[in-house]
Amino acid sequence: MRLLALLFALPAFAEPTVDEATATRFANLALACVHKEYPNKLAHVLNTPADAKTPAKLTPAFYGCYDWHSAVHGHWLLARLARTFPDAPFAAKAKKALEQSLSAKNLAAEVAYFGAPGRVSFERPYGLAWLLQLAAELREWKSPEAQRWSKNLEPLERAAAERLKAWLPKLSRPIRVGEHDQTAFAFGLVLDWARAANDTAMIELLTQRVEVFYAADKACPLAYEPGGQDFLSPCLAEADLMRRVRTKEQFATWLREFLPSIPEKGPWLSPEVVTDRSDPKLAHLDGLNLSRAWMLDGIVSGLPEKDARRPTLEATASSHRAAGLEAVTGEHYEGGHWLGSFATYLVTQRGTPR
Repeated sequence: MRLLALLFALPAFAEPTVDEATATRFANLALACVHKEYPNKLAHVLNTPADAKTPAKLTPAFYGCYDWHSAVHGHWLLARLARTFPDAPFAAKAKKALEQSLSAKNLAAEVAYFGAPGRVSFERPYGLAWLLQLAAELREWKSPEAQRWSKNLEPLERAAAERLKAWLPKLSRPIRVGEHDQTAFAFGLVLDWARAANDTAMIELLTQRVEVFYAADKACPLAYEPGGQDFLSPCLAEADLMRRVRTKEQFATWLREFLPSIPEKGPWLSPEVVTDRSDPKLAHLDGLNLSRAWMLDGIVSGLPEKDARRPTLEATASSHRAAGLEAVTGEHYEGGHWLGSFATYLVTQRGTPR
């Protein structure tokens, strides 16, 4: 019964630990890109010559910020920060941008694009997971505007969820990479959405797949991380996912076998260093520092208060947080179009339970 209650509980998220000045800096990064059409990297299947259109014609809600998934989490950033700081000067601009993008007409076009032939794997799972996070943020934000945008988004939200539900039973193995296709990170976002949306079918299906894919894992090869262009840690993301479906005692036992290298004293992982922030792939490592930080925070939240590994994990999260946040400057669009979202997810503690 205790585990069942854990799996179906609506998650309560921690209070943000960010000041208005920092929030303004991150909001401005998203405001500068959500309606910036070019440069643009399309992941686009053309079925006929008629499909050769500009990004804004193809996906009129989410065409900015270089690619579709970055546009989606750029809008999530604006919703998250405007909801958190409703009286900040940037909040009005954020709402105006959301109003422009999240119209019923624009989102109907997104649904049509989503359902066209040849796009069954479009933005799966990373972009779909962020789309559901945007839906969760709007649903929880009780302002009249947010509720209208939430209603407009519902058909696309429903399509994304149904696509994941169709895919999950057919996925025979987890995807253990450090970039967009990774399943552990996406599953965490989707599970948080499902609890917020009270989608019991998704909770049950996803929890079952998590058990099949990850429950028996041991000795994750953390020494092989990161790859030179990773922005997600396969090992830490898996642990951050498993704490969502385990009691604290169960998770502590599982983690000891999964990451036996975590020391009870002394240093552990060091933040990564980016050698060229103008290179869009090499700049991924700045995002890795940010995602490691929030995943470590999540792992700590899943452990009992007296677990001897907590101080090491907390210190490691702190060093990665400092290194990651220092890099969110917007100097190079290669990182500026997306790092603000990762920084916002971290500092507002969106995925970390109280």
